[in-house]
Amino acid sequence: MIKNTLLPVAEFCQRRNNFIAQMPENSIALITASKEVTRSNDTEYPFCQNKNFYYLTGFNEPDAVLAMIKGDTSKPAQSILFSREKDSLQEVWHGRRVGQVKAIENYHVDQCFSLVEIEDQLLPLMVGKTSVLICLQEKNEFEQQVLAWLSQIRKSARMGVKAPSSLVDCSDIIAEMRLHKSTAELDIMRQVNLISGAAHQRAMQQAQAGKFEYQIEAELLHEFATNGARYPAYGSIVAGGDNANILHYTDNDDKLNNNDLLLIDAGGELAGYAADITRTFPINGRFNDAQKTIYQLVLDSQNLAINAIKPTQTFAGLNRIVCNFLTKGLYDLGILTGDLSVLLAQKACKKYFIHGLGHWLGLDVHDVGDYQPNEQREQLRPFAQGMVLTIEPGIYIPLSDRSVDEKWRGIGIRIEDNIAVTATGFENLTVNAPKTIVDIEAVMAK
Repeated sequence: MIKNTLLPVAEFCQRRNNFIAQMPENSIALITASKEVTRSNDTEYPFCQNKNFYYLTGFNEPDAVLAMIKGDTSKPAQSILFSREKDSLQEVWHGRRVGQVKAIENYHVDQCFSLVEIEDQLLPLMVGKTSVLICLQEKNEFEQQVLAWLSQIRKSARMGVKAPSSLVDCSDIIAEMRLHKSTAELDIMRQVNLISGAAHQRAMQQAQAGKFEYQIEAELLHEFATNGARYPAYGSIVAGGDNANILHYTDNDDKLNNNDLLLIDAGGELAGYAADITRTFPINGRFNDAQKTIYQLVLDSQNLAINAIKPTQTFAGLNRIVCNFLTKGLYDLGILTGDLSVLLAQKACKKYFIHGLGHWLGLDVHDVGDYQPNEQREQLRPFAQGMVLTIEPGIYIPLSDRSVDEKWRGIGIRIEDNIAVTATGFENLTVNAPKTIVDIEAVMAK
């Protein structure tokens, strides 16, 4: 299943060109890499690159800074990287560094300087520019550094040096670019979905009463890493029984019980791109009647939503479809009571469907991109070819809910697939994670 998953360097170059084309004339953009984060004493968490920085460079070392300079029409734009210098002692202890020469060769930036040179090289590039673009919400520490550099430049104003007059947030420019996936990006997202779907199959086959949730989590991580997705895209949710009614349950330390369901929300990360898949299945391999009824209701609502995806559709439109269907279904089961027309108008299913229907997906699990909400928080952004999103309806009936028949209590079900919008409809990227009752029970019987 392992394939070459590296994006071509030309794609990163094109992204920088596209970004620069949207910069104001005579401006400079500064995009920063992540820093290493200490886990304990002198050890660090596994490094995770800043996604905006990675999107524009493909460079995966900490502390780096990308500068993109756009002059007037007479001057060519430039991309300049500042990164850690080669250091044989540090490399013996902590691993090889790309260095400045290889950075130019491998990442096709115009120039690369070491971080120790950043003030000497960068400040002259900022002089005379009208504006500096940074991602304001990402790194307050870097924002303070940029403000200090601007102050330093202003101190030379008496000598005719002109500092940029404005600091501009460029996050929305990158977010809009990231929202529309290229052919190469979609190929990686297909691969990470295949890897993650295989992990969900493995979890189904390994689950049994008496095991602990963390043991099933270990099976997921094994399948991810074996097939090239070394890290999960987010903390895996492995929630048995009533734990499924905790939306972001990540303790994963309970024992699995016979006759309970197991909800798993887990996806691998491949070349920076995330899968986000949820499956719910019976720990003993067979749905009981109550579980089967609620499960089929959720699955049918998901299929309705997915089949309605096409360009110009919206999350708001899909939510109306799903809320009407779930409200009617819960009413028919006696879980919701009252006047059906009133229940539909009130979206009464939200008592049990307590989260959103989906979100953008890409380099981040909850990926960047404007949903264009209105005052009622309806998400009106029309879908377009190349967008990738999740569809994840769910029904959650905690054990503590005494308003429903005892047979429904403790059932928590979510089903989540990853969907790419095509020119005429959709492509379901989540193709090998079983989700029909027949398929789940067949896989678990093996």
